[in-house]
Amino acid sequence: MFILLQPFHAWQRGTIRCLLVLAAALSLSACSTAPPAGVTVVTPFELGRYEGKWYEIARLDHSFERGLSDVSASYKQQADGSVQVINRGYDSQRGEWKQAIGRALFIGDPQRASLKVSFFGPFYGGYHVVAIDPQYRWSMVIGPDRDYLWILARDKQLSHEVRAQLLEQARKLDIAVEQLIWVGQGRSEG
Repeated sequence: MFILLQPFHAWQRGTIRCLLVLAAALSLSACSTAPPAGVTVVTPFELGRYEGKWYEIARLDHSFERGLSDVSASYKQQADGSVQVINRGYDSQRGEWKQAIGRALFIGDPQRASLKVSFFGPFYGGYHVVAIDPQYRWSMVIGPDRDYLWILARDKQLSHEVRAQLLEQARKLDIAVEQLIWVGQGRSEG
């Protein structure tokens, strides 16, 4: 069987080259895992103390969580050293719970709270704990850039003092705290 291959015209080669460069740039930006410039992550960090369930107190809005209330995240170390991540939230528009299971890996030293997390196959995003209570009762997490921030707690509420402290730290990191969504935690899990 013979296949006749026609040569690409110069404009086709240029278009294909541009599309490949664009695809590479998009895939690299979508897979950023390093902490943003100027951000210091928690060190030392103890995964064993971080394991378990955390309630989302506040977050910056993103499509993958849009409209969800009663959001929680559970972390569990796996035998291979990775961390299983289970995110769960209630979609009131659909009247149902949504759940996503992911995998996190430390970026370097496991005593440094800098991980990469994937919920979508080979694509990872940064997960960096930038503040944590000495008793591991609350934490603040930033993503691969300043457009991703979560405030988490072991309880469904945080005191006003702790909120104010975390908001001040977020402001110093150039986070748009006025855009935070304060997550309702009034529903019992079904």
